[in-house]
Amino acid sequence: MLTHTHPHPYQFRINGQLLRQKLTQAYEDSTGDVYDLRRRAIAILKEAWDQGRESILANIDHEKGGLSTARAVAKCADEIISALWDFTLTHVYRARNPTEGERLSLVAVGGYGRGELAPYSDIDLLFLRAWRETPHSESVIEFILYSLWDLGFKVGHASRTVDETLKYARDDHTILTAVLEFRPIAGDLDLVQNLKDKLASDVIRNGAYAFIAAKLDERDNRHAKLGDARYVVEPNVKEGKGGLRDLHTLFWLAKFLAGTTPSPVNKGWFALETILTDKERTTFLAAFEFLWKVRILLHIISGRGDDRLGFDVQPEIAQRMGYIDKNGEPAVERFMRRYFVVTKEVGALTRIFCTKLEAQQTKPLRKLSYMIQSSIMSLAKPDHPGFIIDAGRLSVQSPDIFIKSPEAMFSLFKMADRLELDLHPDAFTAINRNLKLINPALRRDPKAAKLFLDILVRGKNPYRTLSLMTETGLLGRYIPEFGHIVAQTQFNMYHAYTVDDHTLRAIGIIRDIETGRYTEDHPLSSSILPHLADKETLYLAMLLHDVGKGGEDGQEIGGERAARKACDRLGLKDWQIDQVAWLVRNHLVLSDFAQKRDVSDPETIAAFARIVETPERLRLLLVLTVADIRAVGPGVWNGWKGQLMRDLLHATEAVFRGGREADAAGFARENIRERSEAARTHLMAQKPDIRDWLATMEDSYVVAFSESEVLDHAVLARSAEAGHPSALAYVDPKRNATALSVAARDRPGLFADLSRALANLGANVVGAQVFTSKDGLALDIFYVQDIQGLPYGHDTERNLKLAQSALEKAAVGGAKPLEMGRKPLAARMAAFAIAPTVVFDDDSCNHATIIEVSGRDRSGLLADIVDALSQAKLNIASAHIDCYGERAVDAFYVNPANDDHAHLNKSQKSQLKKELLKVLDPELKQTGKVLAKARASLAR
Repeated sequence: MLTHTHPHPYQFRINGQLLRQKLTQAYEDSTGDVYDLRRRAIAILKEAWDQGRESILANIDHEKGGLSTARAVAKCADEIISALWDFTLTHVYRARNPTEGERLSLVAVGGYGRGELAPYSDIDLLFLRAWRETPHSESVIEFILYSLWDLGFKVGHASRTVDETLKYARDDHTILTAVLEFRPIAGDLDLVQNLKDKLASDVIRNGAYAFIAAKLDERDNRHAKLGDARYVVEPNVKEGKGGLRDLHTLFWLAKFLAGTTPSPVNKGWFALETILTDKERTTFLAAFEFLWKVRILLHIISGRGDDRLGFDVQPEIAQRMGYIDKNGEPAVERFMRRYFVVTKEVGALTRIFCTKLEAQQTKPLRKLSYMIQSSIMSLAKPDHPGFIIDAGRLSVQSPDIFIKSPEAMFSLFKMADRLELDLHPDAFTAINRNLKLINPALRRDPKAAKLFLDILVRGKNPYRTLSLMTETGLLGRYIPEFGHIVAQTQFNMYHAYTVDDHTLRAIGIIRDIETGRYTEDHPLSSSILPHLADKETLYLAMLLHDVGKGGEDGQEIGGERAARKACDRLGLKDWQIDQVAWLVRNHLVLSDFAQKRDVSDPETIAAFARIVETPERLRLLLVLTVADIRAVGPGVWNGWKGQLMRDLLHATEAVFRGGREADAAGFARENIRERSEAARTHLMAQKPDIRDWLATMEDSYVVAFSESEVLDHAVLARSAEAGHPSALAYVDPKRNATALSVAARDRPGLFADLSRALANLGANVVGAQVFTSKDGLALDIFYVQDIQGLPYGHDTERNLKLAQSALEKAAVGGAKPLEMGRKPLAARMAAFAIAPTVVFDDDSCNHATIIEVSGRDRSGLLADIVDALSQAKLNIASAHIDCYGERAVDAFYVNPANDDHAHLNKSQKSQLKKELLKVLDPELKQTGKVLAKARASLAR
């Protein structure tokens, strides 16, 4: 039933004549029973469908695009469905002389009606009746639907007359959209012609404006539902911004316009030809081909109708699309970069298309509204005499304006920002066609630089304006270093946006902080920003902070070098260039110190102060870091990170105020000692009975907690001294985490047992502090969140009580909660190749070795790491837990059990590294077991 003469999908056709012959033979061999007929027909049709579809899909890798494959799959479905129709009406429910009420037609609607079908897409059918439902039509429809369902088709269906179809279409634009793309498959052609004529005369001709407005509103709502962002790193190929649905929307609108001509059906492509230029049509078709191939491969790989381009399938799709690693950029990132370039092109097409439709279809009332708006806008002083307001958008009188004055491109965006206007597609096109004017001379033009910096540093909405500049290609052309990261992706679960979009979002966040939007979330940044000596360096550093990504020199060094070049062209002073370059080079330092180091340790503060050097840099770095983290993605920023950064900032400011930079560590220790003595005095005045316990605790403990927390800990300690380990849980809104404090007699493995108890509860530990009194009493404090990043047990007191009970039992090595079975790695996380690392640092702390471990995150990882440290007979002074998407990064301050102020020796580090790598990489651990078993066998 198949033809295999050429590897093109269209050559893999089902032989309809042979298929019908087999169905006729099945009828002749049957008992005549309806169920027997259906069973026999399904067996034949399924074989043909499976062979036909598999043959088509097996050859998609030979095709440059996917549109021809989608059409071939639809053709294959046509053959199956039309053969089933003929079998039903010839052999099962034949009407030899059909009455008016028995006239029936089968029509494909929706995407299937357009003649395109993904492997696991729904097939939408309309059974078109001439009259009301009859026993005959009901039986035919039922037989066909049950047969299609048995074949594995997902069928959307309706049974209506022509008039009913038109009525529903008038009332519901979703139904109208589906019917707009109807295509006859089988049955009474007069019914089809009647629908075609009435649809053109009664619905399309009189409803163009309402339909266009509804489809554009529908598109906006769809984008809003998916986050209204084109550059999310796991996009929806069908529904996402710049995806297939946006192209379909343009097609529907074009087809609706074509409906005003005598022959509306299948005129969408004709309408596109009348609206778009040759270049635009080429872009449209190329985007259609690319997105369709991605969608089809996505269906094939996932084995279902899934349109989300997830991390787990991106590498395979990249490989099947022909992408390879090149110039240090992985194939998957090259593929995703191309994907986002295509979605950007779709956005530009949408802008052009909708404006042209607007010009053709806008109602007089709306035109009047625009005239009034334009008149008002014209009263504003224009930034250039060649700018105009056209239908509420900023445009240009002539594209030649930029040839005469290239810097006017920046004036256009500055005015758009000032008046809060969108750009007219004519202005977009004019800029895009004149990008060659952005040459080395213009990049060094002081006038252009001032206009650009006004947009970046002093604009009303820099995120929106710079995004528009990126869409036109202007920003990447003017700042080539930024152009390097346009549409660049990072194949990880941490970053939710492309590198360029993340950067522009971060700039927008700085502006929001400056205008007071985030005062409650970022009180320090909000108070710092208005008083910075130079904001240009801050905004430029943010713009350039990631331009080193993907380069040979690495993010920090390469970024610093690129930042110097860009700032020099912009005409900045030498000290400004140095400041921007320093911020770019060190933009990760504050978050690294705050989240991976003990900010109560004087040496940590001293080391950080030596890097930062000045209070101004400290303030700039804080704002930069806050915006950078917040712009990574939803939910990445939280109060826990904010509090860590505030603690580090206050401690470092104290060092700067002390004027003792040469002995920063000494000053920090002195400062801690003074604060500790003052706190002890005040606490003992309130509760004299805690004097003895306080005397056993280090200064670092006393200054690390509020007075109320210390008093609560004292109660726990008193209970533990009496032989009753105690735990306390409370939600700490300042840290956006639940604080779980445990006091117990210290013993080997205590911290590991407590960590495992929390893992068994499903709690996510984000930080931990470990203190041991001179009397051997352990006080361990854990900060935990739930899987949603909220304080653990914030919504129920019962969970807090359970956590307390579990920790108290674990403290004495007694009954523990049942361990949850280890779930296999989710496919999304398994897609990432994560090299486990173990790094030892003796230089940053003279009284402990800092061990930083990094590997694939999983449930119970912290407990397993701590267990390995316990088995190595190490004391843990503090733990600093963080997670970057699929990667966990944990840092521990440790000492040998026999000396709580010493570093680990070389032998200890070597052995510990082996054990930790086994924990981080379970396969390595399993390999070790196999080797050990083999050695034991040989020994015997």
